[in-house]
Amino acid sequence: MKKILVIEDTPAMRDLIVDTLATQSYECVSADDGLAGVEAARRHHPDLVICDIHMPRMDGYGVLEAIRSEGSMSTMPFIFLTGAAERVNIRRGMELGADDYLTKPFSIQELIASVTAQFEKQATIKRQADQRLEELRGNITMALPHELRTPLNGILGLSSMLLEDGESMTQDEVRENLQFIHQSANRLHRLIENFLVYSQIELMVRDPDQEAKLRLGDSVKVEGVLNGWAAEVATSRNREGDLQMNMLPVTCAVPSEHFKKIFTELLDNAFKFSTAGQAVSVEAFNQDSKLHLRISDQGRGFSPDQITRVGAHMQFDRKYYEQQGAGLGLIIAKRLAELHGGKFSVQSEPMMMTTVTMELPA
Repeated sequence: MKKILVIEDTPAMRDLIVDTLATQSYECVSADDGLAGVEAARRHHPDLVICDIHMPRMDGYGVLEAIRSEGSMSTMPFIFLTGAAERVNIRRGMELGADDYLTKPFSIQELIASVTAQFEKQATIKRQADQRLEELRGNITMALPHELRTPLNGILGLSSMLLEDGESMTQDEVRENLQFIHQSANRLHRLIENFLVYSQIELMVRDPDQEAKLRLGDSVKVEGVLNGWAAEVATSRNREGDLQMNMLPVTCAVPSEHFKKIFTELLDNAFKFSTAGQAVSVEAFNQDSKLHLRISDQGRGFSPDQITRVGAHMQFDRKYYEQQGAGLGLIIAKRLAELHGGKFSVQSEPMMMTTVTMELPA
């Protein structure tokens, strides 16, 4: 049974609302002023609050601010009650986070419709959250064991082979096995590094002092390093012939280590989600005191819904496509750019193209 808190200092109005909601099988708790209402919210943790604006001891705005400031109640649906002459105050209530308002006098049907709408909205949000959580759980279940075991199995298997049969192998065979071991170790190293980087970023965004330290470092003369970084990524993917560079003399105020991480993760994604023979282009220029970086590919792309759901461990359509990684590269690049005051956007057409654009301080 849904629980509703009614905060109203006029007894007749308060009783009318409580009685009406009781007929709809809602459990009701009531309070006759703002302070009592906040205490009732903390004590009963209702599913929804209906609150008058003008009340003794604490007005409705104070109640809303108090409720929104507490983590356990910050998303609780909140409906304001206001008189017809108070409509100018509605904007203030909405800016503070109210979900709806009822203008007195209101009908029973309007009251029930408003309450029903809020619960339906909450149910929709919960379904969407559950769906995304299930998708995240599936991505982690599918990706992590594979990404950890595959390179580790390669390292263990080939090193065991070298230890047991190395003396009978030719020099070329030994070198080939060592190259595979090295590639597998690099793949495992990058996976672990990305987990650590993402964890560090998420901790820093919750600590202003640490976030400020993140920005410390030497800035980059972009034209002096991007070509080298791009060549490294293209070589690692055996795609040297697909790389197209369009560089102007530009600089970037982001520390070199962070800018390299942003750039290489985005470029690696462009190669990962396109196939050999499809061009991957890099464009960089300065405009309005910003570095504009665009990385485009002609791969399978994202749908509009997938673009809005870019996040940690999100790998789209993995059950249909073989791909490496734990789904952290894109969100790491996005988070790092935002921490340095930059902007991140994705434009894509499924099965045709994707362009990732970064704006970073120059």
